Amino acid sequence: MAQYEVFHPQQHDDEIDLRQLFATLWAGKWLIIAVTFLFATGGVAYALHKPNIYQASVLLAPASEESGISGISGQLGGLASLAGINLGGGGSNQTVIAKEVLRSRAFLADFIDRHNLAVPLMAVKGWNIEQSEWQYNREVYNPETGQWLPDEDGKSQQPTDWDLVKAFKENHLSVSENKENGMVTFSVKSLSPTAAQQWAQWLVEDINEHMRRQDVAEAEARINYLENKLTDTNIAGMQQVFYQLIESETRTVMLANAQQEYVFKTIDPAVVPQEKSEPKRALIAIVATILGGMLGVFIVFIRAFFKGTREA
Repeated sequence: MAQYEVFHPQQHDDEIDLRQLFATLWAGKWLIIAVTFLFATGGVAYALHKPNIYQASVLLAPASEESGISGISGQLGGLASLAGINLGGGGSNQTVIAKEVLRSRAFLADFIDRHNLAVPLMAVKGWNIEQSEWQYNREVYNPETGQWLPDEDGKSQQPTDWDLVKAFKENHLSVSENKENGMVTFSVKSLSPTAAQQWAQWLVEDINEHMRRQDVAEAEARINYLENKLTDTNIAGMQQVFYQLIESETRTVMLANAQQEYVFKTIDPAVVPQEKSEPKRALIAIVATILGGMLGVFIVFIRAFFKGTREA
């Protein structure tokens, strides 16, 4: 009877490889522990070194456009068009415009300058909660003299408007909108919880005041234009149209000046935060420890690979 030799594949290769894997890790366990410990220590030190950052938020609702200039101008748009006049603003969305103005370089530069925020933005390194005062970076700014110090090249470290606006937009300001209900949230971060609340409140007040002044100025310019048109025409019907438009524009100016919250109405005002929003120190330490362990394992495998290559 013919004998057939049956070939059995190696069924234990995976087990052997797994044993070698764990043997390699076990042999390099002290290196892995050392690298992990080094990264964990560095992560904890970095987390403890970072100052606390606080965030204050204010929830806003768009103010009724019918009570503002844009709403009234829209109501009279047809009448003004009959007179050959474009009042403008009737179809504009004041909330959208206000949000874009808030992010604009011109508005933020004026906001920072008006409230003297250059030093808190660029020349502090922390906030003393017990004494409620800034901790200044004395390599950049001298609080006693109020002078910006020169750098290593002898140039003044006083920031430009570009630097201030960039720092404020990237590190401090956040604007979000709920698409479902139209609510808008202004969030401001700062090393000081008091400053975070104050800056958020100032932003709401300033953007409302900015939009009100702008719309009032435009309405007053239209009134002057209409008055000039009134003196240029002798047609009774057109004069009556101009009188109605002037009356309406005057009314819009009065309503705008009487309306405190012109574009945004505060639903939930900003309060002084009692808990920090950043940094997440526990998360930083955990991530650093995991990265250290992964790097340690990688180094052990690399060493084993080169050692096997040389022996071969």
